[in-house]
Formats: sequence, structure tokens, C-alpha cells
Amino acid sequence: MHPETLLVSASRPAREVDAPVNDPVHFTSTFVGWEPDAAGPRRLYGRMSNPTWDGPEQLLAALEGVEDPVERPALLFSSGMAAISAALHLAPNGGRIVAPQHAYQGGLSLLDSLQQTGRLAVERVDITDTEAVVRAVRDGGDADGPASILWLESPTNPMLEVADLAALTEAAHAAGALVVVDNTFATPLVQRPLELGADVVVHSVTKYLAGHSDVVLGAAVTDDAGLHRRLHAHRTLHGAIAGPMEAFLALRGMRTLALRLERSQANAAELARRLDAARREGTLPVAAVTYPGLPDHPQHVLAAAQMQGGFGSVLTVVMEGAAAADAVVQNLRHWVPATSLGGVESLVERRRRFDGEPATVPAGLLRLSVGIEHVDDLWEDLQAGMRAAAVG
Repeated sequence: MHPETLLVSASRPAREVDAPVNDPVHFTSTFVGWEPDAAGPRRLYGRMSNPTWDGPEQLLAALEGVEDPVERPALLFSSGMAAISAALHLAPNGGRIVAPQHAYQGGLSLLDSLQQTGRLAVERVDITDTEAVVRAVRDGGDADGPASILWLESPTNPMLEVADLAALTEAAHAAGALVVVDNTFATPLVQRPLELGADVVVHSVTKYLAGHSDVVLGAAVTDDAGLHRRLHAHRTLHGAIAGPMEAFLALRGMRTLALRLERSQANAAELARRLDAARREGTLPVAAVTYPGLPDHPQHVLAAAQMQGGFGSVLTVVMEGAAAADAVVQNLRHWVPATSLGGVESLVERRRRFDGEPATVPAGLLRLSVGIEHVDDLWEDLQAGMRAAAVG
């Protein structure tokens, strides 16, 4: 079944006369107990299970290529951060994490916190330097011993660097490390890291999967039965569970993922092309444009081979400094200044306004999460905002 069909048709109630087309929301904290010798699943309590989770969990697992999505469904978490935390806790105490120098800020902040408390050791790497990453995983640089987890994000947030997932996963496994990939930016419609060898995939369901900026939710996906049990136990014991309404809204959002992503990726590709042309021609005050779909992106060839469903819906532009970038944001009408991505609306923000953003992110970098509006309206708004900022 094609993903577009799977998104719409999977995880529906049984086809019976007068049955609902959509599953209802199950608002319950507990379930009727089973007899001791009864066969079948044991939901027991709302912290362990909820029928409303089943649909989005099984659908996401199927999209990511899990062999048996019913036996090993994705695991919904209360937020993307909760899913990240659960995956990081797969490492033993004192374990070493090799992670990108550029990645989701919340994840990097959590790594810093875990390192400061002595829970984990962390080594940051340039994930575009495959040989250097392999050395860090295998030899540990200044640390002793191989890594416990290689944490990957591709494309990275916000620099849009692309990692060679297959090569890095193979090398990490040879060194005895688990591989976790944050697939939020790409979604399983663009790339499927489990098929490239990853052990665990995490998502901020808040972003493209739910897709309407109205849900805070996360997910972890694995096709390994042992890892699945550990992640499920972490979720249950730490109470990082999804609310039933959030799960319902996420599944509803996922039904239109293919259409939303098709439109937003087309918009992003066209805007990247126009912005890059304006940069080269000098018609807009843009210092740099980054998008994996542009031929001059440093990892364009790798992205084209690895991201088989497109190049994503996020691009960046670099203005001449923080003040110029802030002025652009202040002069936009259609683009919403907000810190998120993956919704139907186009969002813009200057990433270095956050203290925790790495210093290697240019001060004038604007991250553009491209939505599903008409591309000409978005383009005209960007041109007007940049020109007004230049005059001001």
C-alpha cells in the first residue's frame, strides 16, 4: 500500500453497519479487570494504555517501516522532549553520547543537563564529516571507549546539514553503539531511518505529523522488541503519556500529511530557488540561502539519494546580522513569527535570539518553515519585508 493510501485508510474501526468511520476518543483512567486466566491484552490502567493511542501508534509504525506495527507500534509520548528523554535513557549511567553540534535546541539542552549531572558524557560532532563521526563513536576522542548512542538529526535544525545515515549507522553498530535518529524534519514520507539501519526513530508529533500547531506530542519508533519493551517501560514509569484528545488530534492531522507535505515542499523548493536567484543577482539583501534541494547545497547529492520523498519544507536565509534579520521579521505580514515548524501556516524566526543556540549558527539566520499558502503570496511578503528592512 502506498503511504498516501495508508495515511487515509489505516487504523479505522471495523467496517460494520452503523459503525463510526473514525475511532472515538476514550476518556478513561482505568479499565475493567481481566480474569487471571483470560487471554488477550491487559490495558489495566490509563498510564499503561489507551485505545485512542492505538490508531496513531500503529499508523506511524507502519509509515516508518516496522514489520509488525500491531506487535510493535510506535510509542506516543507527552511531548517530543519526552520521547527524546526516553531514547537517551537507553544509554547506561556514564554512557557516552555522540551528537550533532547543530540539532534541536531542546535536545541539546537536555544533553547538557545530563552531562552536568554526570548521567552521560556528550561529544558534539559535525555530522557531515562522516570519518570524524565514526572516529568519535569508535574511539571517543578524548573520552575512553566507544559511544553508547550515536544521536543523529538529518537534516539538522537549523543548519540543514545532511548526515550519511546508512554509513554512520553501519559504523556505529560495528562499534557496539545504538543509533537514534530524529526524523521530525523529514517525516517518514521523505526518509525512513529504520530502513537505513537506525535502531530508534523519534518525532516531535507536534510538527508535521499533527500538522496544525494545536498539539504537543512526541513519539518513538523501533522494530527491536527489546528496545520497544524498554521504551514502553520508561514511558509507563515516568508517566510521560499522551492525553487521549492529543492522540485523536494527531491521528486526524496525519490523515492529510501527504497533501500538506506535497504542497509545503513544493513551496519551499520554489522559494529557495527564488531567494537564491535574488541573492546571486543582488536584488535582495540576502547573504546565504540553504536548502537541501538546491544543487549547491554541500550534501545535495547525498540528500537526493537518501531523502527519497523530497527535500523537506524548511529552508534558511542569512541576513547581514541580527538587526537586519529582526527587521525582516517585523516587516512580514503573512509569515508568522513563532518558534515551531511543520504546521499549515508559514513560520519564521531568528534562531540566535535563543541563548542556548550554538554560536556557530549565524546571528542573522532566519529559519523558514514553509506552509501551504500560495507561494506567490509568501514570496511577495518576503520581498517586501526584506526591502523594507533594508530601507529602514
